[in-house]
Amino acid sequence: MQGNEVALQDVSMRFGDFVAVHPTDLTIRGGEFFSILGPSGCGKTTILRMISGFLRPSTGRIRIGDGDVTDLGPNRRPTALIFQNLALFPLMTVWENVAFGLEARGVPKAERRRRAEELLELVALPGQADKMPAALSGGQRQRVAVARALAVEPAVLLLDEPLSALDLKLRQHMRAELKAIQRKTGITFVYITHDQGEALTMSDRVAVMNQGRIEQVAATEAIYNRPATPFVATFVGEHNVFRGRVVGVANGHARVETPAGRFVGVNADGLAEHDEAMLFVRPERIALAEGHPEIDNQLDAEVERRDLEGPFVNVFLRAGGRPVVMHLTNVGDAAGRLDGRQRIGFAAEDALVLRAGQLASE
Repeated sequence: MQGNEVALQDVSMRFGDFVAVHPTDLTIRGGEFFSILGPSGCGKTTILRMISGFLRPSTGRIRIGDGDVTDLGPNRRPTALIFQNLALFPLMTVWENVAFGLEARGVPKAERRRRAEELLELVALPGQADKMPAALSGGQRQRVAVARALAVEPAVLLLDEPLSALDLKLRQHMRAELKAIQRKTGITFVYITHDQGEALTMSDRVAVMNQGRIEQVAATEAIYNRPATPFVATFVGEHNVFRGRVVGVANGHARVETPAGRFVGVNADGLAEHDEAMLFVRPERIALAEGHPEIDNQLDAEVERRDLEGPFVNVFLRAGGRPVVMHLTNVGDAAGRLDGRQRIGFAAEDALVLRAGQLASE
């Protein structure tokens, strides 16, 4: 096991009769940026607190590198935790905040100052050492919190929704900053978020949680393009969902009878005829089918409205009594002229057929 790999073995967390995390096996590779993604209350922060030592699991063991840390307190684990509120000390200068953990370890002041300035350079805050936290912007305070966590040289850095209080542009900027810092240091990052954009943008791999269980662990491309369950499909990005029943299977594909018509998609769950199914297709994979007979799945739909979103036009339609969303690139004026009844369609390879289950919106 690598020195900064994290392994959860049959780990669960119970509070009285409530099970916050069901028995879970999870391995986070050393040196990767790993995100745990899910809605509020799904158990992701509970997992983070068990890794950090602030909670002891009800069952199972936790290993970091070659050591079993299940029974060790937070101060004895090779981890550092960045909270949502950052928790900087307002009456300490920036460099004193960064060096706080080193002072607790008895490191001499001159060495603390030198190390703090090195870390401030690393997080792109040169020349800020003698300022007070109140004099910094939100993004700068965020970077101070990262530098403070790195000062104690953790094997694993744990981040609990650290960007949630920032505005959109600053969050987008800090995503890139955190990813760059992780790449420079090679430290294992475990990042908790409910924001799919953060998870997909920064992570090497993502675990998607729902009601105390991990539903899928995969690289970001697989999470987005090949979701394993209806919940993952609808929590990560948008999907059009057609409910129905399988009426035929062949060559790794399934044909599904739905109120909007019969459609073919990739049979990801190996369903058989008569199984209840859900067919998923992302809005960007739907196109105008007029004059394109080669498109596998086609249906007639009525345009209800169009929303311009800069480079894209979101077209909202209704087909077979259900809403359908189509994303078109804002090129020319074709999308602007869409109205009335339209023939739309999507390729079989762009549709995913899964066993019927819970959606993220339910």
